[in-house]
Amino acid sequence: MILVLTPDTRPDTPEFKQLLGHLANLPGISTRVHTEVGIEQALTEVYLIGNTKALLIEDMQNLPCVEQVVRISEEYRVLGRHKDDHRPTHFDYNGVRFGQDTLNVFAGLCAVDTLEHVELMMQALRDNGQVCTRMGAYKPRTSPYSFQGHGKACLPYVFELAGKYGIKVIAMEITHESHVEEICEALYRTGNSTGVMLQIGTRNTQNFELLKIVGRQQDFPVLLKRGFGITLDESLNAAEYLASEGNRKVVFGLRGMKTNMADPHRNFVDFAHVPVVKRLTRMPVCIDPSHSVGLRASSPDGILDIMHVTAQGVIAGANMVLVDFHPVPGKALVDGPQAMLIRELPFFLEDVRIAREAYEQRVALAGRYREDE
Repeated sequence: MILVLTPDTRPDTPEFKQLLGHLANLPGISTRVHTEVGIEQALTEVYLIGNTKALLIEDMQNLPCVEQVVRISEEYRVLGRHKDDHRPTHFDYNGVRFGQDTLNVFAGLCAVDTLEHVELMMQALRDNGQVCTRMGAYKPRTSPYSFQGHGKACLPYVFELAGKYGIKVIAMEITHESHVEEICEALYRTGNSTGVMLQIGTRNTQNFELLKIVGRQQDFPVLLKRGFGITLDESLNAAEYLASEGNRKVVFGLRGMKTNMADPHRNFVDFAHVPVVKRLTRMPVCIDPSHSVGLRASSPDGILDIMHVTAQGVIAGANMVLVDFHPVPGKALVDGPQAMLIRELPFFLEDVRIAREAYEQRVALAGRYREDE
């Protein structure tokens, strides 16, 4: 059971103390308090852990400070959708809103290679009205001899250039808890010139200790990619690990399933699960067409497979697109064959806009149909 308190409830008020005192006397029930500080107000939720079946919603609703009571199911307790659950399906970070009704494009370098390439990418994003990007500093690789990323050495100039070109959020994969500390230090040294969304890659979806550590920090939101060899339920429970530790600013990423049935694509595209994840949880959903397709191939209509796949995800209601671009894909140190060209960025963004408009028209059509029933 979740008690949603009235906005801006302060922990030092007599009413709040009275509430916790009452809850402490409930047999077999423990509590966990979570406060989310937004731009306009602070929201506090109290989780009642234990056998809450005997607790009446009406009794809980009449307790001090309580605005709403949600009886949760066993599935995805924190991030899931529950009956009569009206909690928000969005969060704000560094001036950017991430929600189930928004769409943000994170175009950029899969792996940072040179300062020059980073600046060219940032400039192109600025010129096309974008405020988000992806920049890989830490790169887990299948082969121990492949390029593993520049790590903390590239963070200062990546963050400085982001500030210079007005980039507000950088999606950046981490593979170890020390990377969080390195990112924090580099941001501090560059005057917090941008923001970072920590990315948990498909290889670490079930690295539960890393999930717990990342979940305990609330400075950065998290993009969790679906594990490519596990079920959707297992991946959603990985997101629940993050939320259960305190960080509910989680975006769920679909990046394709590993199977040779996807050939010639790199992975079998799983973007049909966009509406499924939005139905089961309150998380925004990200699609990664670059790692799903993995190559620059186009159909007879002249449209790249990556763009076709992106449109499929966006028209299904995706809220974030993570996509690879590079000034010179032939010189990219990671995943050059799947990177789009910088000159293709305006074309890509316009295609995304068309797909999003089609999705919004479909939503409006569904609304009219329901009204006629």
